[in-house]
Amino acid sequence: MEFRYVICDVFTDRPLAGNQLAVFTDARLVPEHLLQPIAREMNFSETVFVYPALKGGHARIRIFTPFNELPFAGHPVLGSAFVLAAPLQLPTVVLETGLGLVPVVLERDGPRITFGRMSQPLPTVSAEPAAAAIVAALGGVKPVLPVERYVNGPTHVLVTVGSTDEVAKLAPDLAALARATPAGVSCFAGSGRSYKTRMFAPGHGIAEDPATGSAAGPLACHLVRHGLLQPGQEIQITQGVEMGRPSTLFARAGGTRERIESVEVGGSAVTVARGEFRLQ
Repeated sequence: MEFRYVICDVFTDRPLAGNQLAVFTDARLVPEHLLQPIAREMNFSETVFVYPALKGGHARIRIFTPFNELPFAGHPVLGSAFVLAAPLQLPTVVLETGLGLVPVVLERDGPRITFGRMSQPLPTVSAEPAAAAIVAALGGVKPVLPVERYVNGPTHVLVTVGSTDEVAKLAPDLAALARATPAGVSCFAGSGRSYKTRMFAPGHGIAEDPATGSAAGPLACHLVRHGLLQPGQEIQITQGVEMGRPSTLFARAGGTRERIESVEVGGSAVTVARGEFRLQ
């Protein structure tokens, strides 16, 4: 059995930065029982398997971490759109995910895709019951805004700290953080339209993630809800610097402080490798 894949770096416009993604561009012949082991073998934060569309999109995708399947995640959607749309010359690619159709609007410089912007599922928001334990595991930071939980497929806990320097210096107790919550914990700071974030997800076997598209949308929502950003304004998010994989994400949330009506996240991606699995 031979299964071909593409590796791209997402939320970056240069190779060997951003968040790595493996995309198996035709997974029809991959046995179901091999999906999770292949994702574990790749050992990226996510691996995508592509299938023919069933519900009106251009393709259906399934997203796996090394440990489980996700209904939606940000950088796998954006990276898959770049990989699949490269030969199609379409202005928009619609991907079928476990949470429904996700359109990705693409910008091009000639035949080359330079930027993509996805419409994300609207997150649900609630207070985080494990906030005290999470803050303690982060080293006793003093949150500036309420610690809240956002769910848009994955679950993210947003912790606002005092400065970008404080974000850079974070050294969490990962074992304690995994005991406190299975969710990803997004720690961020900034002002105006520029923010810095770090994402820790030891509960999913990921010590730190270099670019988290599914947390970027909730970050924009969080800022709008707490009056630090006007609805529709776009923020630029820096992530992954401390890992040596700098990433740049763009996010905006539309609607009002009381009612978020749209969430969009954008960025770039570059293809860096192609290969195949040969399994006897």
